[in-house]
Amino acid sequence: MKVGRNGSFSYLLLLLISLTFLFSTFCFGKDSRQLTARNFIRDHETISSNDSSFKLGFFTPLNATARYVGIWLTKYSQQTIVWVANKDNPLNNTSGSFRISEDGNNLVVMDGNDVILWSSNVSYSSTTNRSARVLDSGNLVLEDDASGEIIWESFKHPSDKFLPSMKFITDTKTNEKDMLTSWNSPIDPSTGNFFGALEVGFIPEFVVWKRSGNIHWRSAPWNGLSFMGIPDMDSSYLSGYNLDIEYNTYTIYVANTTYHGKKYGYVLLSSLGNLEQTSWDDEKQQWMVTWSALQTPCDYYGACGTFGICNGKASPICSCMSGFKPKEEEEWNQGNWSGGCVRKTPLKCQNSNLSEEDGFLMLEMVKVPYFAQWSNSSSSIKDCESKCRQNCSCTAYAYENGLRCMLWNNHLIDIQKFESGGTNLYFRLAHQDVYADEVQDKKRIIITIVVIVLPITLLIFIIAIYFWWRRKSCRKDERSMTSTKEENVFKLIIRNDTIGGKIKLEELPLFDFETLAIATKNFDSSYKLGQGGFGPVYKGRLLDGQEIAIKRLSKASKQGYEEFTNEVIVISKLQHRNLVRLLGCCIEGEEKMLIYEYMPNLSLDAFIFDSAKQKLLDWRKRFNIIDGIARGLLYLHRDSRLRIIHRDLKASNILLDEDLNPKISDFGMARIFCGNELQVNTSRIVGTYGYMSPEYAMQGQFSEKSDIFSFGVLLLEIISGKRNTGFYCNEYALSLLEFAWKLWREDNLISFIDPTLNELCCESKIVRCIQVGLLCVEESINDRPNVGTIISMLNNETEDMPIPKQPSFIGKQLQSNIKVSQSCGNKYSVNNLSLSSFAAR
Repeated sequence: MKVGRNGSFSYLLLLLISLTFLFSTFCFGKDSRQLTARNFIRDHETISSNDSSFKLGFFTPLNATARYVGIWLTKYSQQTIVWVANKDNPLNNTSGSFRISEDGNNLVVMDGNDVILWSSNVSYSSTTNRSARVLDSGNLVLEDDASGEIIWESFKHPSDKFLPSMKFITDTKTNEKDMLTSWNSPIDPSTGNFFGALEVGFIPEFVVWKRSGNIHWRSAPWNGLSFMGIPDMDSSYLSGYNLDIEYNTYTIYVANTTYHGKKYGYVLLSSLGNLEQTSWDDEKQQWMVTWSALQTPCDYYGACGTFGICNGKASPICSCMSGFKPKEEEEWNQGNWSGGCVRKTPLKCQNSNLSEEDGFLMLEMVKVPYFAQWSNSSSSIKDCESKCRQNCSCTAYAYENGLRCMLWNNHLIDIQKFESGGTNLYFRLAHQDVYADEVQDKKRIIITIVVIVLPITLLIFIIAIYFWWRRKSCRKDERSMTSTKEENVFKLIIRNDTIGGKIKLEELPLFDFETLAIATKNFDSSYKLGQGGFGPVYKGRLLDGQEIAIKRLSKASKQGYEEFTNEVIVISKLQHRNLVRLLGCCIEGEEKMLIYEYMPNLSLDAFIFDSAKQKLLDWRKRFNIIDGIARGLLYLHRDSRLRIIHRDLKASNILLDEDLNPKISDFGMARIFCGNELQVNTSRIVGTYGYMSPEYAMQGQFSEKSDIFSFGVLLLEIISGKRNTGFYCNEYALSLLEFAWKLWREDNLISFIDPTLNELCCESKIVRCIQVGLLCVEESINDRPNVGTIISMLNNETEDMPIPKQPSFIGKQLQSNIKVSQSCGNKYSVNNLSLSSFAAR
């Protein structure tokens, strides 16, 4: 039979339509709503929920090449993956498919060779038709088409995120738990090191474990309204959670998904083991953390060991409960609190020879210990105490409305002191320890009365004698002051144990107080340049016309003789163009002053943190400042007669001369390294918050690499024009270091650079400097470069540099409504004030 040209075309068209229809029975088009035994999706194809809020398909994490099957939110600009199927077995190419298995019982991820990389692993004998779809809640379900029964669902196998529509269930009869599993890293969805679930021993509480099985964080028991270890749950940011108990099943879920008109996003178990609640900010177009579980070192499980109390506002943070003492005194004093505390006196029920009955002391507003037992039969706090007193092994009790009586046997661990909220805990003590405080108070009252009453009869006489002696001695002091001035300096220096030696008096020019008073018009306030931890700084002009800067020790200063003499000893032996020059000192009576060369442009912070003056520092000037500071450090660490660790390098301690050349100043906290010393431990930590390295702030260990960390922070401040201290108020990152790190990972460092820097031609060099700064603030001291390497990297643009690792102090929040100086017990300083001293952890 002959077919014409039009007939051939019609035949081919019909064939093409038939093939297209046939192919559609084996895979989807671009997007669909359902998966069946015959229909599946390949890479780049997706399944959407009915309301299009969620999509299922293949994805690649940021900065990666592997392909995974997952579910993500569609209405946000940031890629937000909420569930991953083949997280531990990714595809290396785009040949994969996601389908229902041939037996119809499982969902599977297969590679191009039809090898199963992941399966839902459902054991089911029926062979009826199955279909899969993504619900509007984000739950992927596999259903029996005939009965509508859900065979498998992703909500029972969550990844690292708890969505508002989820229900977390723990069955105490079968010991089955719905568990959050952290990613290995923010860009690696494979199984991480942390797991979270609702733990039910006697009373339910949420627990995060490490992969090793050790507890990482716990919420404390549920009291019917909230978890007792999370005071923030009383606020609107965490309200709305419910916990239902039915027979052996405990279910936690979100009953109210909004607060302040905003919707909850999700709760994330981060790769570092931190639970973070988030919400989407439409204005900033990013996820914002509204609550974090790990905000202080006290939030980590058992931070102070057994019978220890952790208080994040105290220094040190750990203390033993009343009637207890450290188990290992030496380790405890060094900041290792894991050994916990032991009783000073055995309990009566443990020693029948003791005649006096044990008692109980109260700890107010605390996170109650782990392993609480529930006594529902006790209807009052007195009943609860009676039940504990009758049991020799009962060491503590607490009573909470809605929960009633809680009892603890044997050791108490993970007790944390709160400023508000929490529960009163009553712990058992031997009789003499219970009343030791009362006896001590009575003794103090008696001693106080004796001390006040006895001397009062002699007070008038003593005052008269004092004024007579004072009038006579003042005249003598005036005559001898000049002759004893050098002797006072010598004694002052001998008292200093910084280097254990003397300084030649001829190397120490001495100024008269009268000369300095004339130079400053009797320290007139108009001559005052600023105020530091040492005291006020004045500008002066000597009779020969030379301009000077005078640091005058304040009587109220926390820095005193040691810092004063330390600076004289250290800086008098140093000479370098990038170090401020000490011209001399003055010691007369109670007056102690240091005299420096005058820097007309004052300190660096007056430029880089001032919106008007920032424009005066172009990139060439900023780089010269960075390079000059580095060369000054090189002299201190390597080239000077003495190897100096500065310990307080910051923007306010960098002075600028008339040509904006930098000079390192303020050596009151510096230390001299002797011989082959590489690292020193100290129990007296000094420095400025925001610039201290982690090993120094946490363990009191300092070395050259401590100064390198401070230099890295300072370098990033110079480039960005932003302070590291106080940066936690920023909603994008908790610190300047974290801000730089996030932008580095996003390859968006241009956003980090001070907007007043318009030299686009220098962009590569600026980015190189940011990379140097990130290398300097790495957590491990072995990963930080030395100052010689830093200078080489800054000036040699062809030199290859290491890739930075995540800096320290990331993810540790501070409450934004508390001043840093208050949160650290007034030991730290912000801007120009240096911290004085506190015990190392």
